[in-house]
Amino acid sequence: MELQKLQRAIIDGLEDVKAQDIKVFNTTHLTSLFDRVVVASGTSNRQTKALANSVREKVKEAGGDIVSTEGEEIGEWVLVDCGDAVVHILQPALRQYYNLEEVWGDKPVRVKLQKPNMFGGARVTDDEDEDEDEAPAVKRPARKTTRKQA
Repeated sequence: MELQKLQRAIIDGLEDVKAQDIKVFNTTHLTSLFDRVVVASGTSNRQTKALANSVREKVKEAGGDIVSTEGEEIGEWVLVDCGDAVVHILQPALRQYYNLEEVWGDKPVRVKLQKPNMFGGARVTDDEDEDEDEAPAVKRPARKTTRKQA
């Protein structure tokens, strides 16, 4: 399965169950076992289990394979091995303690994430994605000052 498609399926699965603080890291320079590490937080044992289940379903729907899943019995830290990507779903206290971002995080991958609308309505998309070129910045006219400078 193409890495970009796998990564998108994982992120979609995490967002469907409202994972918090999703981070994706490129690990090709650190290990030959997998190319991406995805770290996300769930607020309870029940949510971490639901997040892992959602990731498995989305990856399978996209045509990917799940190698294994670890930690679902307790649900504080669930690992989903998707072959080229490994997903760590942790509760915030464990995430802070183990700090996986320090281990795997020297090459973050920019991905497109969904953000809830501040009015509680439709979700809007963040404009970051490793596939897309960044649009040039729009130049705005300088702001006129109304204060007298001394």
